[in-house]
Amino acid sequence: MRNKIIFPLFLTVFTLLGGCGYNTLQSTDEQIKAGWAEVLNQYQRRADLVPNLVNVVKGYAAHEKEVFTRVTEARAKIGTIQATPELLNDARAFAQFQAAQGELSSALSRLIAVAENYPQLKADGLFRDLQAQLEGTENRITVARNRYIQAVQAYNVTVRQFPSNLTAMVFGYKVKPSFAVENEKEIAKPPKVDFGGTPPPAPTGSGY
Repeated sequence: MRNKIIFPLFLTVFTLLGGCGYNTLQSTDEQIKAGWAEVLNQYQRRADLVPNLVNVVKGYAAHEKEVFTRVTEARAKIGTIQATPELLNDARAFAQFQAAQGELSSALSRLIAVAENYPQLKADGLFRDLQAQLEGTENRITVARNRYIQAVQAYNVTVRQFPSNLTAMVFGYKVKPSFAVENEKEIAKPPKVDFGGTPPPAPTGSGY
């Protein structure tokens, strides 16, 4: 008799939760986590390229100390930010993370621009390979960020929309921060990679 009462009650509650957005909240939250993991993966890929890029450029333009310092400091700043799951629920911490990544983007663009003044550096095979890797990584970052933004948008709509907002309040689901639209194009813009034209003769020595 007891089971006959409990089972229909359980089925009713399950149906109500599904109809009130609970399942959507679960699925979109998982999409956010997966999207965020990919964003971090691509940002880490970029950070790993920085030391090699700096060293190669230093070999031809050792006096560009300000540029090197800016890139190194921007990369170090990112390392101090703990990209924990809690960051996804903290608008202030998320904004700091975004700002730090934006600073590194700007610094890397400046570093790549230095090559325009050094024909031998532009002709260096290792530099050209790293430059191509950086461009590809920046493109992947843009794709990953866009997917994350879409996942957050879908989740936030569910959190705010009636009647799923009632379910969100009951289970503690809150609106999550996302990447700001302001300066989005500038921040996500990959460094210019120009392989056109005939490159100057490669250096005879190591150039370092």
